[in-house]
Amino acid sequence: MRFTSEQHLDDGVLARELVVGEIPGTLWTPRLMPAPLILMAHNNGLPRTDARLVARARYVAAEYGYAVASIDAAGCGDRPRSPSDERARAELRRAVQAGEQADELLESVVGPLVEAAAPDWRTALDALLALPGITGPVGYSGWAALGIRLAAVEPRIAAVCLYAGGYVPRAQREEARRVTAPLLLLLQWDDEGNPRRHALDLFDAFGSTERTLHANRGGHLATPRFELEDSCRFHDRHLR
Repeated sequence: MRFTSEQHLDDGVLARELVVGEIPGTLWTPRLMPAPLILMAHNNGLPRTDARLVARARYVAAEYGYAVASIDAAGCGDRPRSPSDERARAELRRAVQAGEQADELLESVVGPLVEAAAPDWRTALDALLALPGITGPVGYSGWAALGIRLAAVEPRIAAVCLYAGGYVPRAQREEARRVTAPLLLLLQWDDEGNPRRHALDLFDAFGSTERTLHANRGGHLATPRFELEDSCRFHDRHLR
C-alpha cells in the first residue's frame, strides 16, 4: 500500500488517498487513534468519491471515532470495465427506461460485479489492518450484495450494516444463510427500485442470530439521517 495524498479536514478527520496494487482507495481516520475499522461500499459499485458516501465516512470518523475505508474495486467507480460489461449495463439502462422486468439483466450485471469486487476488498483489508493504529474487529456498511459475500467468507468482519436498496444476486441470497455476524438491515419501504418483498425475504434468509430490520417510509434516497447514527451505535456494540 502507498498513500498518494492526504488532507486534514476541518472536522479533525485525516483523509488519505491510497493505492493497493492497482486498487485505488480512500482512508478517513479520526483525531484519536488507534481506531477500529469500518469498510464502506456504495450500492452496486458506485464510486468511493460519491458525495453521499464521503459524507457518511467523514461523519463516522469525526463523530464516532472509527477509521473508515472505501475502494474502487474491479469494475467499480472509475476502474475499467470489459466490453461485455458495458453492453450488459447499456441493455439494463434501456430495459429500466422502457419499464421492462429487469431481474435477469440485473443478475448479469451485479453478479459478476460482486465476484470481481470481493477479492479486491479482501486484499485492501489485509493492507489496511497492517497499518499502525488500525485495529480489528472490522465492521461493514453499505452495498448489500458485496457485504453478504464478504461477511460469508471473511471472519474478520464482526458486524454488518446493509442498505437494502440494490439488487442482490441469487448467489448472495444463498450465501446470506452462511452469514452469522450481527446484522442491521436498512430498508426504504417505498424504494422504487427494490420491492420490499425482496428485502424482507432476504432478511429472513440470514443465518445471524442477532439481526435487526429498520424500515422507514420513503424512496431510495430518503434514508433518515438518524439511521446513520443508529448504524454507528450498532457498530459500537460489536466493535468496541
